[in-house]
Amino acid sequence: MTRLGFLLDSETCIGCHACTVACKSEHDVPLGVNRTWVKYIEKGEFPETTRHFSVMRCNQCDNAPCMEICPTSALFRASNGVVDFDDNHCIGCKGCMNACPYDAIYINPETNTANKCNFCNHRIELGLEPSCVVVCPTHSIKVIDFDDADNEALQILNGEQLPVRSPEQGTAPKVYYRGADPASLDPLRTTIPNDGLIWADVTPNHPTAATHHLDPTARTTYTTAHATTWKTKVSGYLVTKAIAAGIMFFAPLMVLLGHADETARVGFLSGSLGALFLLITGTLLVADLKKPTRFLLVLTRGNTSSWLVRGAYVLGVYAVLLGVWLLAALLQSSQMFSVLAVPVAVLAACTAGYTAFLFAQCEGRDLWQSKALLPTLLVQAVTAGGSVWLISDLFVGMPEPLMVRWISIAALAATGLLVLLEVRGHHSPHVAMAVRSMTNGEHRKLFMTGVLGGLILPIALLAASLVFDSAATALSFVAGVTALGGMWSYEHSYVLAGQSVPLS
Repeated sequence: MTRLGFLLDSETCIGCHACTVACKSEHDVPLGVNRTWVKYIEKGEFPETTRHFSVMRCNQCDNAPCMEICPTSALFRASNGVVDFDDNHCIGCKGCMNACPYDAIYINPETNTANKCNFCNHRIELGLEPSCVVVCPTHSIKVIDFDDADNEALQILNGEQLPVRSPEQGTAPKVYYRGADPASLDPLRTTIPNDGLIWADVTPNHPTAATHHLDPTARTTYTTAHATTWKTKVSGYLVTKAIAAGIMFFAPLMVLLGHADETARVGFLSGSLGALFLLITGTLLVADLKKPTRFLLVLTRGNTSSWLVRGAYVLGVYAVLLGVWLLAALLQSSQMFSVLAVPVAVLAACTAGYTAFLFAQCEGRDLWQSKALLPTLLVQAVTAGGSVWLISDLFVGMPEPLMVRWISIAALAATGLLVLLEVRGHHSPHVAMAVRSMTNGEHRKLFMTGVLGGLILPIALLAASLVFDSAATALSFVAGVTALGGMWSYEHSYVLAGQSVPLS
């Protein structure tokens, strides 16, 4: 089996963009997106300045995170080792875009499917070179054939120590750079100053403030824009899923405490709320797809290594258990509740926590790789469940409201501690930039609303409810509402900040 890669010679690249134009022409790439592009950086101060070029594209990784997260195997390994894609099986989930550490994948605005450089595999199969290789006037783009000892590019690679982009991600990229300035390959080492001298300030949220990681002499002067992929629907999904899971933490707890006979409140209401918010969760997930009509492909040709698929299985099993729980409520069977209590609680925890493993597959978003994410999601689910329980208590009188208040205070305090550890810990440059965006940058208002309105205020209100018993129900109701609103605000800041760090 032939294994292929690229050698990109920045020493001889003249920045002519012929490769970009040829790629667009060969694949009918629409305006506004690119499979390959040339990035410019400048170094030094006038008159001692230099310009450096580097070609950006898919790195055809041996350990391709985009393939692992793709729920339908629309991204797959071709026989020559190239990571290729199948438009007919893509559902447009955009998971691959956050999994790629190289910003190489885009959503085709005409097909609503994920596309990227596929090495011009249709040409390779005919014995032809990729279009970018053919048109490069300085032969700066060379094909590496790892199985041909006489291959020119392979001989260069074997004779020199050539760098790759983001080696710390462990993706084993097969695109090597010769003569490239390190600041050109690492987008966190350059700034895009707002001084009127830039050619193309088009990368959203690119770092502009100096940090210890930046090269103070380097500035990006030409690159391409890459839009944020996961937005409001994903943030909303995190909250609705937390509610769907959290309410079914408290309902089984009430059964174990001897409230199984109160089917109207413990059984039917909790099961109905859990099912409702689980339905909203599924609706948000499907609505966020660029190809929502293809959702069933997740089940019919699911890639079981993807946590998008595993999460769908978890949600499906949880939905079935909720259905049985509602049946027990209709039958007014306290015995069924007792049998279901533990399995329902376990699946609720799985529903709340699986997103931590999904986000961990987003290799390009280091903020989401935190080990604190799983416990955070679990305690947030407890907070969400307690909030809904206390909101419902104002209308129907739920069992054990005092205990739920104490549990909610503990969950809110635990969430606050986990968030504090997240933002105050020792971070890599990538995570540090994301945290800075969340706490002191453009997402600060969302973050502070989440902390003040979703953590501190609810704790104060619940504490007051413990003191002023006559107003406890009303105070708890307000605490529940603010906790849920603040949770969405925090989640939105977290989702957006994770995607604010430039990758190319």
